[in-house]
Amino acid sequence: MPRYARRLQQIGSSILISLPSEWIKSNNLKKGSIVPVDVNRDNTLSIFPSESEAERTKEVTIQYLPGSPMESLVNQVYGAYLLGYDLIRVKATNTSISYEDAERFKRAMRKLVGLEIVEEDRKIITQFLLDPNTLGAERILRRLNSIVAGMFRETMDAIRAKENTVRRSVDARDDEVDRQYFLLVRLIRSAMMDQKLAGKLNLSNIDILDYRIAANLLESAGDYIVDLASSVQDFSHIDFVDRFAQAGELVERMQEKAVAAFATKNRSESLTVLGMYGDFGKVMDAVKELSAADRRKNPASTIAVLNLAYAMDRIAKCWVDVADLVKP
Repeated sequence: MPRYARRLQQIGSSILISLPSEWIKSNNLKKGSIVPVDVNRDNTLSIFPSESEAERTKEVTIQYLPGSPMESLVNQVYGAYLLGYDLIRVKATNTSISYEDAERFKRAMRKLVGLEIVEEDRKIITQFLLDPNTLGAERILRRLNSIVAGMFRETMDAIRAKENTVRRSVDARDDEVDRQYFLLVRLIRSAMMDQKLAGKLNLSNIDILDYRIAANLLESAGDYIVDLASSVQDFSHIDFVDRFAQAGELVERMQEKAVAAFATKNRSESLTVLGMYGDFGKVMDAVKELSAADRRKNPASTIAVLNLAYAMDRIAKCWVDVADLVKP
């Protein structure tokens, strides 16, 4: 990307700089054109052409073919949503969209925050109704984190109570994790393609990359908690329950500190998470020793314990990876 240096000039009481002629020509600007100038939070300036692509409504049309797999159509809509399209049309050619397909399409759209159906006839038109400028990457990340934390607490309560009825509830909350994850990815991608939006959200290029990784780690943690909930069963060995409860408390604290450290860029807090993972590993080693001793008496229980330990370790590693994103 070319870089230019300009000397400040004073005309009357005004301080002026000249703009690069190549930039003027490529954006079809001329004398009298108005260009927005933003003052960023780091005290830098961003200058944008008045008719920039980012200021136009992004639209896309997706063709509906009767008999074609709905999964393919839904995936195309999801892709357009994540790429920041504001208006997404699903259009049928020489026919109407069947009632069954329209209903399946509507159910799939419920996973996309801010996308609403605004017209429905021979075509379905959906529009993103949220203003990206009012959203915040940190705010969405914290909301996502809160849901994941609730899923984990509910699962740990089930382990302490020796109940295996938590899977349905956790599955439902994982759907909300997906909704917030998709919204965060859309915002991050939009900021990548629109430096004006990135400036308003106070996101540097490295911040955008870090938020994308952090979002993926939280979404993965939600999936691992679903796996953890599916492994919960009645344990007759009280030591297993106590050990898992101890490990669960460590994982909860790791999550809290890791996400807070990431949001506030607190390196010392992130290092605390790494130390806590060491303590977690010791508890898991004790669980595996108990499991090995109990293997001959109850092989089925041993497998369930190891599945729980594996799922919990994957969750803990997500928080270690989030903490690692904090720059030294």
